[in-house]
Order: sequence, then structure tokens, then C-alpha cells
Amino acid sequence: MVRLSGSEARAIAEAMLRLPGGRDLEANRAVFCELVDTVTRDRIDEIVVTYFAAPHSYTTDDVVELSCHGSPVVLARVVEMAVARGARMAAPGEFTQRAFLHGRLDLTQAEAVRDLIDAESLYQAKVAARQLHGELSHTVQPIKRALVELIACLEAGLDFAEDEVSEMPAAEIVSALASIAEPLHKLEASFAFGRVVHAGLTLAIVGRPNVGKSSLFNRLVERERAIVTAAPGTTRDLVTETVTLGGLPVRLVDTAGMRVALDEAEAIGIRKSMEALADADLVLVVLDSSAPLSDVDRELLNDVRERVAVVVANKCDLGEASAPATQLPVVRCSALNGDGIPVLREEILHCIRGGTAAPEGALVTNLRQQQTVHVAVEALQAANISVANRVPHEMLLLDLYTALRSLDELTGATTTDDILDVIFSTFCIGK
Repeated sequence: MVRLSGSEARAIAEAMLRLPGGRDLEANRAVFCELVDTVTRDRIDEIVVTYFAAPHSYTTDDVVELSCHGSPVVLARVVEMAVARGARMAAPGEFTQRAFLHGRLDLTQAEAVRDLIDAESLYQAKVAARQLHGELSHTVQPIKRALVELIACLEAGLDFAEDEVSEMPAAEIVSALASIAEPLHKLEASFAFGRVVHAGLTLAIVGRPNVGKSSLFNRLVERERAIVTAAPGTTRDLVTETVTLGGLPVRLVDTAGMRVALDEAEAIGIRKSMEALADADLVLVVLDSSAPLSDVDRELLNDVRERVAVVVANKCDLGEASAPATQLPVVRCSALNGDGIPVLREEILHCIRGGTAAPEGALVTNLRQQQTVHVAVEALQAANISVANRVPHEMLLLDLYTALRSLDELTGATTTDDILDVIFSTFCIGK
């Protein structure tokens, strides 16, 4: 499909179309017609063209969409003919940028468009679709409205004292700040899960040689991706594969077995394994449950005791020689026959979600959103301190305006007129 947007979009498109009956394009109607060369007037393709009249389009400008059969040659010719008649190539993201600048989308919705395009799983697509529908915006709007009302009350007490508008009591200010801050704290906390939904995470599978790391890797990938042999030290390099667990993209990394290297190639592989362990968001420490714990096993368990990690007691089909002494969650399984693998998948998801169910409602999914919410939360905390210290309301308002500006960066601008409207609609000044 070739999309044209702008005041001349319709004229440019009609020059390369042969519409049935010679009629003009009609708004909001898909028409089957011929695509013709603007120079020779030869038929190039049979296409479906749809015209969206301003402001009822994605960009709020006139938009024409030409749906061709997909030949690169035909599509290139369409673009060439459009440019020859005065169009220009759109910059990356320009259609969505125009939609934002014209007020059709806010920033969180514009970001959701990108997330929807980049989605690698159905769950990611569903979250992005909710954000595109305005879920985050709808969550923030009542928070902003409550903040504007608080600002309006404080401004009214300062500016209209002669009209017998008294200053807001400290207890009421603290209560209002708490009701505003509570949903913002929840939004900021949602970033831990939202970041994973947006970007996925890396899971490293580590352990000493011959404990079944590669077999476990293949079980989680659900195909023979890594080489598995009875000889220890088969894996010399990192083997990676991205899978979907619970709708979340997880990059699995199979590592070389941890031991004293026997040659230079194995030493390099072990060094890469240590780097993968350090960089991973989540670690699976694989043990051979049929054999006593080794010094390497204990060292690995000690290394990850402060990390988000799961201990996998593999080879449970061969019996259990000893149980690992650890505070980390332990899952007993057999990579050979698949016993315990579903439980392991659930435990991985449990760790990803921070020990809770997948949060419902709006999610903060990128660092820009998290930082704007964090700045607002910090400003409200500063305002609370100001109230406790009996700081004048003029200074308190500086913190509240900082919080408001930060939320504006998240969704859109709140102007001074908006605040004045709240003041004069809430207080009957000069009646």
C-alpha cells in the first residue's frame, strides 16, 4: 500500500487512477479501479483506492491509500509518479508524528503505534493496542485533573483573598496529595513488568558441565537447537534463541559449563558464560539432582543468591542424591522426559512478574514514561515535605507545577487557561 497525506493528496492520486464511470473519489469509500501511468496512460495494475477526507483520517489531513498487488516495481512506480507531481517521501514516523501534532494522538498513543508494529507476541500486541486506545492516557487524566484542582484551590486562596476565599488547610492539602500520588506510585511500579512486555528479557542457563543445560535449553525452545552429547564440555560458545513464555519474549542463552578450562577454546567459552551470567535479567542454575553438590555448584549458588534466579534440579528421573541448601526457588525436572518443565515455565513467569499476577490496567512500558512519572512522584513528595514544614503556598505551588509539567510531558500540555477555568468554575468569584 502507498499512502498519501496532505492537501494535495487527492489530486495527486486521481492523476494516476482510472475510476469507473469517470467519477471522482468519494470520502470513506473503497473503490476498485485501474492504476495508470501518468505519462503513457497505460494500465499498470488493478487496485483498491480509499480516500479519507480531512479531518477524518489518521493524520487529520486528506489521506489516500492505494492498495496494489504488491509488486516492488509497481509500488516504486507509484511513488515515482507521486513525487513527480509534487509529493515528497515521508520521514520515518511522519504520519504518526502528524497525528500527534494535530491532536489526534497523545505521546503515549504515538509510542503505542510503534510498540504495536514491533510486537513479537500476541500479548505484546494486545498491550500496545490497549495503550493505543488510550489506556495510559485515561489513567493519567483524572490524576492531572485532581492536581489542577488542587493548584486552583491554592492559587485562589492566594489571588482572591479579598473575595473571602480562604487558604486551604494543611490537612486537606496532605489528603489531596496522597490521593494524587497513590495511582502514580502504582504506575511507576508497573514499569518493572511493562519494561519486560516492551523489550523482553534475557535468561541465562548456567551450571557445571554435563548437568543437562543444553537439554533443558532444547526443552524450553521446543526443538533440537543446541548440540547434546554425553561428553562434558560440548557447549563451547553461547547458543541463543528467543521464545515466548506467557506472551512475553524471552531470550534464552545456553552457556558453556563452568569448570577449570582444559584448553583455550573452552576458556573463552567459560569467560563468555560469566559475561552472560552477569548481563542476564534472570538466571537458571542447573544442578544434577542425581549427584552430590560440587564446589562449582556451591559457588554458582553463592554468586546468584542476590539475583533473580531459579535453581533447576535436573535429572530427577535418576533419583535425588542431595537437596540444594538455598533460599532461591527450586524446581525439580527432567530435561530428558519433560517432567517438571511446565512447572519450570510457570516459575520463570512468576519471577518475571515479580511474584504477582500480570498487572491489569495501564502499564508504563518505556523509560521516558517511567522518568516522567518518577519526576511527578518526587515533586509530590517534595510538596508533602513543604506542607509539613509550613512552607508558604507560593513555594508549595512550585512543586505542584513541576509535577503537572511532568505529567504534561507524558500525555500533553495543560495550559494556564485550563487552571483558570477550574478556578472560576469552582469558586463563584465576584458574583
